[in-house]
Amino acid sequence: MASAAKPRVGEQLLPIDWGAISPLRMKAKTVAEGVYAGAHRSRRRGSGVEFGGQRPYFPGDDLRFLDRRSLLRHDRLMVREFETDTDRALWLCLDTSVSMGFRGSTAPGAKLAYAALIAAALARVAISSGDPVGLSWLGAGQLASLPASFGLGAFERIVSRLELISAAGDLSDDLSAVERTVGLLARRVSRGSVIVVLSDLLDLPAAAMHPLVSIGSNRRSLVVVQVLDPVERDLGFTGKVRLRAIEGDGLVVTDADAVRREYQQRLERHVQTWRRAIEGQGGRLVRACSQDDPVRVVRQVLQAAAEACR
Repeated sequence: MASAAKPRVGEQLLPIDWGAISPLRMKAKTVAEGVYAGAHRSRRRGSGVEFGGQRPYFPGDDLRFLDRRSLLRHDRLMVREFETDTDRALWLCLDTSVSMGFRGSTAPGAKLAYAALIAAALARVAISSGDPVGLSWLGAGQLASLPASFGLGAFERIVSRLELISAAGDLSDDLSAVERTVGLLARRVSRGSVIVVLSDLLDLPAAAMHPLVSIGSNRRSLVVVQVLDPVERDLGFTGKVRLRAIEGDGLVVTDADAVRREYQQRLERHVQTWRRAIEGQGGRLVRACSQDDPVRVVRQVLQAAAEACR
């Protein structure tokens, strides 16, 4: 009897199984080089540039934008930020709940590793276009989010933070965790920005759909990337199996061959429910498998973002 049983969620804190996706920094750069960016004008270019405020300096920031007055008056390194009417920050939000730590036998890495690669490559593309990138989480309470910032230093901070995350926590009955993330993004993300959520969409509370989709309102653009393992997409088992939910208490004993078609139909209905909700707010859903070519997936996300911004 095959089994997908796992330790109980309360006992889990899973480091990312990177597999062939490591090292993340080099993989993300390689993916970004294969992607055409430039779907919109970037910050600090063209006419209509306006002062957009200050933030603390991070190593790697462009020294041209240091606020010298702040340094002289307050002995603090601050960076001046600017924006245009077409300013579009990119915010990345990763589901880091324990189910994202799953890796089947044919996948190059865990779902969370693959999602981190897509996120890092998107960050590289956006930063190369002159746009700020921020980072947030669903289910990773042990890590702070990163504010949207520019430059190669921002890319290094994002990759460094992604390399530290673990798959942890059960979101299946924790609506408050989703609401906290949505509240954070609603406060921080300005109009015209793009929010990319990467999740398997399998173990979120049923009531999480509305608040999560709502972050695409107020002239913010939402793209949700569903990342599945090939085993989850295809029910890649044979014969009698004992399947236990990674999040929640579900336990099923069944014949995989006999139920495969029904499983795939139910999965399709579940995904289409999410698609209708996301598109109802003007957003887009991108479906990905951790075996997929990441260059193609990143291109699909960029295209979806362009469509959501129209």
